[in-house]
Amino acid sequence: MRKKIIIPLFGNEVAPRFDLATEVLVISLELQSGEREEKTMVLPQASSEQLCHLALTEGAQVVICGGIEEEYFRYLVWKKIQVFDSMMGSWESAFDSTISKTL
Repeated sequence: MRKKIIIPLFGNEVAPRFDLATEVLVISLELQSGEREEKTMVLPQASSEQLCHLALTEGAQVVICGGIEEEYFRYLVWKKIQVFDSMMGSWESAFDSTISKTL
């Protein structure tokens, strides 16, 4: 079984605000083997709507982010996407701590 995770980035860190990220990391994780594929996407402009659309079109089950407006948080949850907000630091440490909680 695969799990897709989206992380809005600011450099090598989790973006402090969902609506200001123009770079996004998409991780496809194979749960049994722990094998993962990573790809970075650059958006033409910062937009919460574009990030939500990207999460849906990529088939993400999890979004890891810093601050997110309640409207977008509720929308993603309504679409059955788990949202882990208020994450800070490197994307790798946020990814590791989130995955250990969701498995």
